[in-house]
Amino acid sequence: MTTMDIPSFAQEWVAGWNAHDLERILVHYADDVELVSPFVAKLTGSKGSVRGKAALHDYFARGQKAFPTVRFELIRTYSGMRSCVLEYHSVNNLRAAELMEFDGQGKVCRVLAHYTQDS
Repeated sequence: MTTMDIPSFAQEWVAGWNAHDLERILVHYADDVELVSPFVAKLTGSKGSVRGKAALHDYFARGQKAFPTVRFELIRTYSGMRSCVLEYHSVNNLRAAELMEFDGQGKVCRVLAHYTQDS
């Protein structure tokens, strides 16, 4: 994997969400991606994870329908080894932090999402 420009990645990821453009969002994810989030359980009634890009597409579409005015505001990025954390303002006055792991092609292959009430 080549060195990633995490700040640029984060800005494009947030811009895709704020444009409500699923294809622009999904371009960042690997075909075999796994996302673990409390919102998955809330929106789907499942145990809190989705696997695969098709399932991720369906989950994100459901999220956009549930929160049609969603707008993310990036707070900061944290760079790691083959990973990053994006901290941002999310829906319902929540602050979010997503740990994203990247595969060898620079695509997000695993996401662990965390939320807290913004104070």
